[in-house]
Amino acid sequence: MESTVNMYVCAVPVATVWTAPESAREMDAPGISRPVHLNKWLEKLPYEDRLDLCNANRIQTQLLYGEPVIVDEVMGEWAKVIAVWQSSKKDDRGYPGWVPVVQLKKAEPLEEAGGFIRITEDKAQLWNKDGTPFLLIPFNTILPLINENDTFYTVETPDGERAVRKEDAVRAASVHQFEKKAADMAVELGMQFLDLPYLWGGMSSYGYDCSGFTYNMLKACGHLIPRDASDQATAGIEVPIDNPSMWKKGDLLFFANNEGTGPVRHVGFYYGDGLLLHSHSTGLPIEVLQLKGSKLEHELCAVRRYGIDEGDIL
Repeated sequence: MESTVNMYVCAVPVATVWTAPESAREMDAPGISRPVHLNKWLEKLPYEDRLDLCNANRIQTQLLYGEPVIVDEVMGEWAKVIAVWQSSKKDDRGYPGWVPVVQLKKAEPLEEAGGFIRITEDKAQLWNKDGTPFLLIPFNTILPLINENDTFYTVETPDGERAVRKEDAVRAASVHQFEKKAADMAVELGMQFLDLPYLWGGMSSYGYDCSGFTYNMLKACGHLIPRDASDQATAGIEVPIDNPSMWKKGDLLFFANNEGTGPVRHVGFYYGDGLLLHSHSTGLPIEVLQLKGSKLEHELCAVRRYGIDEGDIL
């Protein structure tokens, strides 16, 4: 065992962060390789094995291509990491877990970064300098910007300089300066993912869990919120739970067992008119749900608002 504290970046389109090295099963091999084969992995997972990712607490979260992590420790083929863009009560520095070393690359200092780009499409093609396709990267991937022309952004990736079409991305001066949009726009963005199957720990357009969905849609609107539902339920601005007339499209609704008295277990966006937009659960997709008459109706435990300043009026 060797101990290190270094900055690395995710070197595959989506890297799964596991609870422990032994959490990954033989059937998960396509998801822990480089190159990673996400579709092959997910399409061959039957319901029981997908559910086991949750019930056995195998997965913590996921990383997107180029996302930075602190590597605390390397043990064989696995690295203990902290996902610094994903705030969590589990570690003051970010979200902890284990990633295969092969899916990481040492972060190199940037000499001429001209800001950052963020992918706005479900998936976007990265291109080699000679115009040939290189890699498909998911929604919300953020990469350093090197330069641009009329058609392409040139970006720094874990694999060197590549290009992405300008129509597939937006740019900003820093990762904290992407255009901030109201939370109702997060709902509109989320509607493009209707029918996408739920994935426990999912943080990409290959599959989201409930809080990964709310995190990413708000991230796409310029707001970085905590990663997990339980943390999301204590941040933002409190909205009266007993007065639905004050709820706004884009507010986050939180749910708990025992008629809302247990620990927070689920989150979704208020769509308006008594509707919930959420990534449901294993075996079910992202959907718009009528709250009245549903199992969730009597499990509501909190309503929080993001996307406005703390001093703003509800």
